[in-house]
Amino acid sequence: MSIKMITEEYVSERLKKGIRDEKRGHFDYRKISIKTGTMPNAEGSADVQLGNTRVLVGVKIDIGEPMPDNPGEGTIITSAELLPMASENFEPGPPSPESVEVSRVIDRGIRAAGVVDTKSLGIDEETVWNVYLDIYVLNYDGNIFDAGSLGAVAALLTSKMPKYDNGKVIRDEKMGRLKTNGISTSCTFAKVSGAILLDPNGNEELFAASRLTVSTDENRIRAMQKGLGGYFTQNELDKAIDVSFEKFGALRSVIKESIGD
Repeated sequence: MSIKMITEEYVSERLKKGIRDEKRGHFDYRKISIKTGTMPNAEGSADVQLGNTRVLVGVKIDIGEPMPDNPGEGTIITSAELLPMASENFEPGPPSPESVEVSRVIDRGIRAAGVVDTKSLGIDEETVWNVYLDIYVLNYDGNIFDAGSLGAVAALLTSKMPKYDNGKVIRDEKMGRLKTNGISTSCTFAKVSGAILLDPNGNEELFAASRLTVSTDENRIRAMQKGLGGYFTQNELDKAIDVSFEKFGALRSVIKESIGD
Protein backbone atom coordinates (compact mmCIF):
# COMPACT_ATOMS: atom_id res chain seq x y z
CA MET A 1 0.00 0.00 0.00
CA SER A 2 1.33 3.46 -0.89
CA ILE A 3 0.77 6.07 1.80
CA LYS A 4 -1.31 9.02 0.59
CA MET A 5 0.59 12.23 -0.07
CA ILE A 6 -1.18 14.70 2.20
CA THR A 7 -0.07 17.84 4.02
CA GLU A 8 0.56 18.29 7.71
CA GLU A 9 -1.89 21.19 7.67
CA TYR A 10 -4.62 18.87 6.37
CA VAL A 11 -4.00 16.34 9.13
CA SER A 12 -3.81 19.08 11.76
CA GLU A 13 -7.10 20.66 10.71
CA ARG A 14 -8.88 17.30 10.78
CA LEU A 15 -7.52 16.52 14.25
CA LYS A 16 -8.73 19.90 15.55
CA LYS A 17 -12.21 18.82 14.44
CA GLY A 18 -11.76 15.44 16.13
CA ILE A 19 -11.54 13.61 12.80
CA ARG A 20 -9.21 10.69 12.12
CA ASP A 21 -9.03 8.30 9.20
CA GLU A 22 -11.27 5.24 9.64
CA LYS A 23 -13.65 7.52 11.61
CA ARG A 24 -12.24 6.58 15.02
CA GLY A 25 -11.51 8.40 18.24
CA HIS A 26 -8.06 9.44 19.44
CA PHE A 27 -7.75 6.32 21.59
CA ASP A 28 -9.40 3.76 19.31
CA TYR A 29 -7.68 0.92 17.48
CA ARG A 30 -8.32 0.03 13.89
CA LYS A 31 -9.83 -3.39 13.22
CA ILE A 32 -7.57 -6.21 14.41
CA SER A 33 -7.55 -9.80 13.15
CA ILE A 34 -5.08 -12.57 14.00
CA LYS A 35 -4.74 -15.98 12.34
CA THR A 36 -2.41 -18.52 13.93
CA GLY A 37 -0.81 -21.62 12.46
CA THR A 38 -0.34 -20.02 9.04
CA MET A 39 3.25 -21.33 8.59
CA PRO A 40 3.22 -25.13 8.86
CA ASN A 41 7.02 -25.46 8.92
CA ALA A 42 7.44 -23.12 11.88
CA GLU A 43 7.01 -24.13 15.52
CA GLY A 44 4.44 -21.34 15.83
CA SER A 45 3.15 -18.53 13.64
CA ALA A 46 0.64 -15.70 13.39
CA ASP A 47 -0.64 -13.45 10.63
CA VAL A 48 -1.84 -10.08 11.97
CA GLN A 49 -3.94 -7.47 10.20
CA LEU A 50 -4.15 -4.11 11.98
CA GLY A 51 -6.11 -1.84 9.70
CA ASN A 52 -4.11 -2.06 6.48
CA THR A 53 -0.88 -2.97 8.26
CA ARG A 54 -0.07 -6.65 7.92
CA VAL A 55 2.64 -8.52 9.82
CA LEU A 56 3.64 -12.20 9.68
CA VAL A 57 5.43 -13.72 12.68
CA GLY A 58 7.17 -17.08 12.80
CA VAL A 59 8.77 -18.95 15.69
CA LYS A 60 11.65 -21.38 15.28
CA ILE A 61 13.03 -23.31 18.26
CA ASP A 62 16.54 -24.73 18.03
CA ILE A 63 19.34 -25.88 20.30
CA GLY A 64 22.22 -23.65 21.28
CA GLU A 65 24.53 -22.74 24.13
CA PRO A 66 23.29 -20.81 27.18
CA MET A 67 24.44 -17.27 27.89
CA PRO A 68 27.41 -17.24 30.32
CA ASP A 69 25.41 -15.37 32.96
CA ASN A 70 22.35 -17.66 32.64
CA PRO A 71 23.57 -21.27 32.60
CA GLY A 72 20.88 -23.82 31.78
CA GLU A 73 18.47 -21.12 30.63
CA GLY A 74 17.33 -20.52 27.06
CA THR A 75 16.72 -17.15 25.50
CA ILE A 76 14.62 -15.30 22.92
CA ILE A 77 16.22 -13.87 19.79
CA THR A 78 13.96 -11.40 17.99
CA SER A 79 14.45 -9.97 14.52
CA ALA A 80 12.24 -7.79 12.30
CA GLU A 81 12.39 -7.37 8.54
CA LEU A 82 10.75 -4.44 6.79
CA LEU A 83 10.18 -6.00 3.37
CA PRO A 84 10.50 -3.62 0.40
CA MET A 85 7.16 -4.84 -0.95
CA ALA A 86 5.49 -3.49 2.20
CA SER A 87 6.31 0.16 1.51
CA GLU A 88 8.13 2.26 -1.04
CA ASN A 89 10.14 3.64 1.89
CA PHE A 90 11.60 0.24 2.85
CA GLU A 91 14.80 -0.77 1.07
CA PRO A 92 16.50 -4.16 0.59
CA GLY A 93 19.79 -4.86 2.33
CA PRO A 94 21.06 -5.23 5.89
CA PRO A 95 18.76 -4.42 8.82
CA SER A 96 17.86 -0.73 8.93
CA PRO A 97 17.82 1.30 12.17
CA GLU A 98 14.00 1.20 11.96
CA SER A 99 13.88 -2.61 11.77
CA VAL A 100 16.34 -2.89 14.67
CA GLU A 101 14.16 -0.56 16.74
CA VAL A 102 11.01 -2.57 15.97
CA SER A 103 12.65 -5.85 17.00
CA ARG A 104 14.10 -4.40 20.21
CA VAL A 105 10.87 -2.75 21.35
CA ILE A 106 8.82 -5.91 20.77
CA ASP A 107 11.49 -8.13 22.34
CA ARG A 108 11.76 -5.93 25.42
CA GLY A 109 8.04 -6.03 26.16
CA ILE A 110 7.84 -9.81 25.82
CA ARG A 111 11.07 -10.48 27.70
CA ALA A 112 10.29 -8.10 30.59
CA ALA A 113 6.87 -9.70 31.07
CA GLY A 114 8.39 -13.20 31.11
CA VAL A 115 5.97 -14.42 28.44
CA VAL A 116 8.33 -17.31 27.65
CA ASP A 117 9.51 -19.42 30.59
CA THR A 118 13.16 -19.38 29.56
CA LYS A 119 14.21 -21.41 32.61
CA SER A 120 12.23 -24.36 31.24
CA LEU A 121 14.35 -24.38 28.07
CA GLY A 122 17.43 -25.97 29.61
CA ILE A 123 18.42 -29.40 28.28
CA ASP A 124 21.71 -29.86 30.15
CA GLU A 125 24.51 -27.64 31.44
CA GLU A 126 25.84 -26.90 27.95
CA THR A 127 22.72 -27.16 25.79
CA VAL A 128 19.49 -25.16 25.80
CA TRP A 129 16.59 -24.39 23.54
CA ASN A 130 16.64 -20.93 22.00
CA VAL A 131 13.46 -19.33 20.68
CA TYR A 132 13.87 -17.38 17.43
CA LEU A 133 11.12 -14.85 16.83
CA ASP A 134 11.05 -13.54 13.24
CA ILE A 135 8.76 -10.63 12.34
CA TYR A 136 8.05 -9.79 8.68
CA VAL A 137 6.18 -6.64 7.70
CA LEU A 138 4.14 -7.55 4.62
CA ASN A 139 2.21 -4.29 4.27
CA TYR A 140 2.84 -0.99 6.02
CA ASP A 141 0.19 1.50 7.06
CA GLY A 142 1.52 2.53 10.45
CA ASN A 143 2.05 1.02 13.91
CA ILE A 144 4.25 -1.98 13.20
CA PHE A 145 5.04 -2.15 16.92
CA ASP A 146 1.59 -3.23 18.17
CA ALA A 147 0.90 -5.45 15.15
CA GLY A 148 4.24 -7.20 15.68
CA SER A 149 3.69 -7.54 19.42
CA LEU A 150 0.25 -9.10 18.96
CA GLY A 151 1.61 -11.53 16.37
CA ALA A 152 4.65 -12.40 18.46
CA VAL A 153 2.63 -13.27 21.56
CA ALA A 154 0.04 -15.26 19.58
CA ALA A 155 2.79 -17.18 17.77
CA LEU A 156 4.61 -17.96 21.03
CA LEU A 157 1.45 -19.16 22.77
CA THR A 158 0.76 -21.63 19.94
CA SER A 159 4.37 -22.83 19.52
CA LYS A 160 5.14 -26.52 19.99
CA MET A 161 8.46 -27.89 21.15
CA PRO A 162 10.32 -30.20 18.76
CA LYS A 163 11.78 -33.45 20.08
CA TYR A 164 15.41 -33.66 21.12
CA ASP A 165 17.02 -37.10 21.01
CA ASN A 166 20.69 -38.12 21.06
CA GLY A 167 21.89 -34.65 20.19
CA LYS A 168 19.48 -34.19 17.29
CA VAL A 169 16.39 -32.03 16.82
CA ILE A 170 13.48 -34.02 15.40
CA ARG A 171 10.99 -31.49 14.09
CA ASP A 172 8.49 -34.06 12.84
CA GLU A 173 7.75 -35.02 16.44
CA LYS A 174 6.38 -32.43 18.84
CA MET A 175 6.66 -32.58 22.64
CA GLY A 176 3.83 -30.26 23.66
CA ARG A 177 3.45 -26.50 23.88
CA LEU A 178 6.26 -24.07 24.57
CA LYS A 179 5.97 -23.18 28.27
CA THR A 180 4.67 -19.63 28.71
CA ASN A 181 3.73 -17.45 31.66
CA GLY A 182 0.89 -15.31 30.39
CA ILE A 183 0.29 -12.49 27.95
CA SER A 184 1.71 -9.01 27.43
CA THR A 185 0.42 -6.39 25.01
CA SER A 186 1.71 -3.05 23.77
CA CYS A 187 0.00 0.22 22.95
CA THR A 188 1.75 2.71 20.68
CA PHE A 189 0.91 6.41 20.69
CA ALA A 190 1.96 9.20 18.33
CA LYS A 191 1.95 12.91 19.06
CA VAL A 192 0.64 14.62 15.93
CA SER A 193 -0.03 18.38 15.83
CA GLY A 194 -0.25 18.32 19.62
CA ALA A 195 -2.80 15.49 19.71
CA ILE A 196 -2.02 12.10 21.28
CA LEU A 197 -3.23 9.28 19.03
CA LEU A 198 -3.33 5.56 19.77
CA ASP A 199 -2.47 3.22 16.89
CA PRO A 200 -1.25 5.83 14.38
CA ASN A 201 -1.77 4.89 10.75
CA GLY A 202 0.74 5.61 8.01
CA ASN A 203 -0.49 9.13 7.26
CA GLU A 204 -0.39 10.06 10.94
CA GLU A 205 3.10 8.64 11.41
CA LEU A 206 4.33 10.85 8.57
CA PHE A 207 3.83 13.92 10.75
CA ALA A 208 4.40 12.48 14.22
CA ALA A 209 6.65 14.60 16.42
CA SER A 210 7.10 11.81 18.96
CA ARG A 211 6.11 8.20 19.58
CA LEU A 212 5.64 6.14 22.73
CA THR A 213 5.12 2.40 23.14
CA VAL A 214 3.85 1.12 26.50
CA SER A 215 4.02 -2.64 27.14
CA THR A 216 1.93 -4.04 29.98
CA ASP A 217 0.44 -7.16 31.39
CA GLU A 218 -2.73 -7.13 33.46
CA ASN A 219 -1.14 -5.47 36.47
CA ARG A 220 2.18 -3.87 35.61
CA ILE A 221 4.02 -1.71 33.14
CA ARG A 222 6.65 -4.04 31.72
CA ALA A 223 8.48 -1.76 29.29
CA MET A 224 8.29 1.72 27.76
CA GLN A 225 10.08 3.08 24.72
CA LYS A 226 10.00 6.60 23.30
CA GLY A 227 10.82 7.13 19.64
CA LEU A 228 11.42 10.05 17.29
CA GLY A 229 12.12 13.52 18.68
CA GLY A 230 9.72 15.71 20.59
CA TYR A 231 8.37 14.99 24.04
CA PHE A 232 5.39 13.89 26.11
CA THR A 233 4.27 15.90 29.12
CA GLN A 234 3.67 14.15 32.43
CA ASN A 235 -0.10 14.37 31.91
CA GLU A 236 0.21 12.92 28.40
CA LEU A 237 2.39 10.11 29.71
CA ASP A 238 -0.08 9.34 32.50
CA LYS A 239 -2.93 9.26 29.98
CA ALA A 240 -1.02 6.89 27.69
CA ILE A 241 -0.36 4.53 30.60
CA ASP A 242 -4.02 4.59 31.66
CA VAL A 243 -5.18 3.86 28.11
CA SER A 244 -2.67 1.00 27.80
CA PHE A 245 -4.14 -0.72 30.85
CA GLU A 246 -7.67 -0.04 29.61
CA LYS A 247 -6.89 -1.67 26.25
CA PHE A 248 -5.11 -4.69 27.70
CA GLY A 249 -8.27 -6.75 28.23
CA ALA A 250 -9.55 -6.25 24.68
CA LEU A 251 -6.12 -6.99 23.13
CA ARG A 252 -5.73 -10.09 25.29
CA SER A 253 -9.17 -11.29 24.16
CA VAL A 254 -8.15 -10.94 20.49
CA ILE A 255 -5.02 -13.01 21.15
CA LYS A 256 -6.92 -15.66 23.11
CA GLU A 257 -9.56 -15.94 20.41
CA SER A 258 -6.86 -16.48 17.77
CA ILE A 259 -5.35 -19.40 19.72
CA GLY A 260 -8.72 -20.97 20.53
CA ASP A 261 -8.48 -20.30 24.25
